[in-house]
Amino acid sequence: MENISTNTLIRTATAADLPQLQIFLQHLVDAERPFDPTLKEGELFYYDISDLMSDKTTEVLVVEFNSQLIGCGYAQIRPTKAFQIHEAYGYIGFMFVDPAYRGQGISNLLLTQLKQWLISHGITEIKLEVYEQNTAAIRAYEKAGFKRFTTTMRLEI
Repeated sequence: MENISTNTLIRTATAADLPQLQIFLQHLVDAERPFDPTLKEGELFYYDISDLMSDKTTEVLVVEFNSQLIGCGYAQIRPTKAFQIHEAYGYIGFMFVDPAYRGQGISNLLLTQLKQWLISHGITEIKLEVYEQNTAAIRAYEKAGFKRFTTTMRLEI
């Protein structure tokens, strides 16, 4: 396979990327559906991508390989609770890499760029959410330096 790092471009998403980003979002929903029994059937939209792209506290990035979009993710600056030591933190979401390109360090390149954007805005803490059963994603995030922090529990009654 061609060297992914030499022909990869990570850039800010544009309106022209929206159709492909909507497809990525549905692929992400489909991948997460087995982990979450609370998701409704059919097409779901976790968030409005165009709103994220126009939000000054959010950076949406896409990954291009040979001029084709193969991944995406966003970083968002969010306020913390009054009792926490930081005033704001970075939140990472919408992390997706086309299955054909996984295992080649793409998500790490993307995380590095998102982290740099957050650092440039004075952010010193990053959080994200991942399903506990999504062991591949957890391994990738741990490899990038993330540590498990909280566990969300649920009970259906």
